[in-house]
Amino acid sequence: MAHFYNEPSHTFSEYLLIPGYTSEDCIPNNVSLRTPLTKYRKGVEEPAITLNIPMVSAIMQSVSNDSLAIALAKEGGLSFIFGSQSIESEAAMVAKVKNHKAGFVVSASNLTPENTLADVLALKKENGFSTVAITADGTATGKLLGIVTSRDYRVSRMNADDQVKSFMTPLEKLITAPCDTSLKEANDIIWEHKLNSLPIIDANGNLMYFVFRKDYSSHKNNPLELLDSEKRYLVGAGINTRDYAERVPALLEAGADVLCIDSSEGYTCWQAKTIAWIREKYGDSVKVGAGNVVDRDGFLFLARAGADFVKVGIGGGSICITRETKGIGRGQATALIEVAQARDEYFRETGIYVPICSDGGIVHDYHMTLALAMGADFMMLGRYFARFDESPTPKVMVNGAYMKEYWGEGSNRARNWQRYDLGGSAKLTFEEGVDSYVTYAGPLHDNVEASLYKVKSTMCNCGVINIPDLQKEAKLTLVSSTSIVEGGYHDVTLRSTSSSK
Repeated sequence: MAHFYNEPSHTFSEYLLIPGYTSEDCIPNNVSLRTPLTKYRKGVEEPAITLNIPMVSAIMQSVSNDSLAIALAKEGGLSFIFGSQSIESEAAMVAKVKNHKAGFVVSASNLTPENTLADVLALKKENGFSTVAITADGTATGKLLGIVTSRDYRVSRMNADDQVKSFMTPLEKLITAPCDTSLKEANDIIWEHKLNSLPIIDANGNLMYFVFRKDYSSHKNNPLELLDSEKRYLVGAGINTRDYAERVPALLEAGADVLCIDSSEGYTCWQAKTIAWIREKYGDSVKVGAGNVVDRDGFLFLARAGADFVKVGIGGGSICITRETKGIGRGQATALIEVAQARDEYFRETGIYVPICSDGGIVHDYHMTLALAMGADFMMLGRYFARFDESPTPKVMVNGAYMKEYWGEGSNRARNWQRYDLGGSAKLTFEEGVDSYVTYAGPLHDNVEASLYKVKSTMCNCGVINIPDLQKEAKLTLVSSTSIVEGGYHDVTLRSTSSSK
């Protein structure tokens, strides 16, 4: 006879936190959200990768590209570049993030001296950058011959076919710095000479990077930036269980710091085989997460297979219809609670702590705190990040409001059949995701800052100032349908904006 669970599965909205004692030290500014991303021997060593905030972005076409990866790394989180694209294009996105180098920016606008003013204007319109590097071959790493900024030309007084060499600022009039210049030294040069940008060149005169004056304040304002030993942003990348033998080497060559198998359901032989291949070829030097699972058995299977972290959640995403189409899944809260217990059980048996990632089901900011209290070490978010300027989708007007496009990897639009692969034919047999819009929310920085301040404030209400203590000390209660209604405004008539003036 089939196994039946006695208890129903629950979602985050069915729980509330009970306040704990708040001491004088328990204030949001004292809260640390640092959390492990990869497995480690707890109490013996530090994790190979630690997040400064418990947020990673979903492995989705409509969420995680290089621009969002850079923006999230600045805040202390990490993006997983979507894998449902060619190996070459995914590797290129990874390389863009690694080459950004926290202040050292690989030039995104490059021309030759023989190009024209029309080319300069077209390039500026395309990417919005006003500084154009002029190199011998027109590449970002060619021999630097000069630069063009908006101060070098006047559209009303020049011809569109005027060649760049006739109005660029030539190399001999530029202040440059060698490639061993530190970021502090570069900023000192910028301020001393009142520059807007400083080209960094190698011993052969080839352009390596730009350091921009405008980025100085940005780095001052982002003390939690997630950086590697070379001061480059950390970035992850999604892989699948089909072409990993070709994709993994390319992503590692591009600089990916961590990989994650992107799948709707991870308790499979295919994931174990993928991890085994990575371990055989690279040992433990390559970090790879796996999932998704919703119970103890699934977690233990992937932990024993060698996963560096395990993702939890099936069918809870806002664009996911797996539960509707296949009838599999579990309420996110219940799944997370059981998997967290299995993680702790595995740690007691082996001494190895395998972090778990709550993937899906986050609708409101307070759900983040609940997920952490229930045992998640960090959260993977899709809809949340899709709303921001830095996500790859266009901002569009829908019914008088600005929206951003957002679609599931199992939708007909994405056609990411590898994510739902069960060893059959190479195609998407039926859809497990929808194509939709989400309300545009503005810049990532402002929204993440506001969301995490709520998380920190709630943690202080619970009497804790770090995630491990929250997981240990939190008190949670199930709520009835009536108390859920009571939790919002009720028995009042809201004042309209016009009547309140």
